[in-house]
Amino acid sequence: MYETLHANIPGSLMNYKDRPFPQHAWAYPSRQTIQDYIGDYAEDLRSHIKFNIQVESVELTQDAERDRWVLKAKSTVDDETIKETFDAVVVANGHYSVPFLPEVKNIEAFHKTHPDIIIHSKYYRTPEPFAGKRVVVVGNGPSGLDIARQITGVGAQTLISVRSPTPTDKLEHVGATEIAEIVDFLPDQQAIQLKDGSVQSGIDAIIYCTGFLFSYPFLPGLAPKLLTKGKGVFGLYKHLFLIQHPTLVFPGLLMKAVPFPLSEAQAAVVAAVWSNSLLLPPVEEQEKWERGLREERGENLHTFPTHGGDGLYINALHDWALEGSPAGLEAPFWNDESRWERSIFADAKVRFEQRGTQAKTLKELGFVYPGEGNW
Repeated sequence: MYETLHANIPGSLMNYKDRPFPQHAWAYPSRQTIQDYIGDYAEDLRSHIKFNIQVESVELTQDAERDRWVLKAKSTVDDETIKETFDAVVVANGHYSVPFLPEVKNIEAFHKTHPDIIIHSKYYRTPEPFAGKRVVVVGNGPSGLDIARQITGVGAQTLISVRSPTPTDKLEHVGATEIAEIVDFLPDQQAIQLKDGSVQSGIDAIIYCTGFLFSYPFLPGLAPKLLTKGKGVFGLYKHLFLIQHPTLVFPGLLMKAVPFPLSEAQAAVVAAVWSNSLLLPPVEEQEKWERGLREERGENLHTFPTHGGDGLYINALHDWALEGSPAGLEAPFWNDESRWERSIFADAKVRFEQRGTQAKTLKELGFVYPGEGNW
């Protein structure tokens, strides 16, 4: 994470159901505030957590009655080996560790000739090293625009390479120049050729803000294959349960979503299913759902195709969990105001940045909920 990172989501929407962000938090919390928030939320669980552990494998073992999972791990402190067997496993290792760089003609030759020019946003920390340089930022998602704004602010000549145009107001806020997609690297000229045929030369740095790949090196033996090119996890029902072995779940896969309430809703469903208060549908029905998803989205299984899809998903999980026992923590539910907040938070983030990241509420930024049915 880079040092001046603020969330792209307001704290009033991204918090866990039973714990708001502290009153001192900005409307879009800083990375330190979020880190402290998660640490405080997990305090009661610390006695159950083993730190400094590298999971090496999770392997399925079956007997006549049920699936079980054999976990092998190693301490990163003293190399002590660990082997334990579990009835169920939650795979929550995150998906922001393996950078994705698109395949572009001559990119490897360019990197070999100019090893210090191309980086991924994973390794970006502060804007100062880019001051006065000619920089290409690849990608106009939240990270791309945020990094472009930061380096432009310290005097970089910033070019944003995109496949689809950036909204005018956001591009003006960033203060960068938009260029076409890179189709070829020209190592001898320290230049790039764009899809429109033009060439940009004298490039000092290229920052790829192109996302990450899913990676599960500790699950090598599962069949059918979980991953194809790292962009999606196949064989899951509702982006969560491994259909053939539902005691293995993968929460938090969904992209362009509000992660905390989404994962909280998923946890409520998993708890209901694993406690036998909620039944999964027949395997054939689950497979039919997954086939339909693959036909609709291809490899990008976990990206909602419509704005606000995460809210619909959260509410569907809420209703599904309630079909089981009422015991346990109820999943979050987005009311009309939450869905409105979801619809405006990108515009509100721009205003938050324009005002120096000082506002504590959306209302301070000029965004007031107009009432149900009025937006």
